[in-house]
Amino acid sequence: MTLAPAGRRTAAAVLTAALLVPLAACGSDDTKKDTGGSPASGSASGAPAANLTVLAAASLTDVFKKAGAAYEKSHPGTKLTFSFAGSQELVAQVSQGSPADVLVTADTKSMDKVRADTGTPAIIAKNRLVIATGEGNPHKVDDLRDLADTKLKVVLAAPEVPAGKYSKQILDKQKIAVKPVSQEPNVRAVLSKVELGEADAGLVYRTDAESAKDKVDAVEIPDDQNAVAQYPAATLKESKNAEAATAFVAWLSSPEGQKILQDAGFQKP
Repeated sequence: MTLAPAGRRTAAAVLTAALLVPLAACGSDDTKKDTGGSPASGSASGAPAANLTVLAAASLTDVFKKAGAAYEKSHPGTKLTFSFAGSQELVAQVSQGSPADVLVTADTKSMDKVRADTGTPAIIAKNRLVIATGEGNPHKVDDLRDLADTKLKVVLAAPEVPAGKYSKQILDKQKIAVKPVSQEPNVRAVLSKVELGEADAGLVYRTDAESAKDKVDAVEIPDDQNAVAQYPAATLKESKNAEAATAFVAWLSSPEGQKILQDAGFQKP
């Protein structure tokens, strides 16, 4: 039997509707997958998911472990891997082309050495030095001048390390001559020497002493005798995850990131 034109139009409409039903169902599934926020597609915050390598100053070891955990929790699918060392070592790694996404140093001069390799740095925190002594301060160290006592085993960070530069700066300013028993490659190594009793005293950041307050005492240094350490953070131009790296650096200056830093004893930038 041959259909009339109106009948043919009706049959065509029915067939088209039948074909569109499964397509609509497929589209519904795809929409659910997209809006569901699969870890592979990005995080709940809108930042893309990625595996980021962060080169960070040794004095950030404890606080960045906490910050990293918080960041990963609020950015599903993002994994942070930290490499901690003295800022001079981190700068050397960047200069040698080591693959990484973010650099955070303990001074601006170190960051300046690799400006051609980074985005614009942002200061995320500040810090100050204290004198770390054994628990209970057994040698009764009261101020910087006590470090000149040759009977006292004093350890400092090496001159090329930011903590070592700051130490030299404040000792020179007070005209205090100190003969350290060793000069360490980073500030955490200084702290370790004091913790282990291999040194009687050492100059470390306030936050380092706070992280080991059950093992060392901290003797405060007056502000007019102290130095202010600044921590710049920047993305690396060779990063394969530029957008995710930028998001992490920005987060460090966010209220959440700043609270974690300041709870650990770092000062506002």
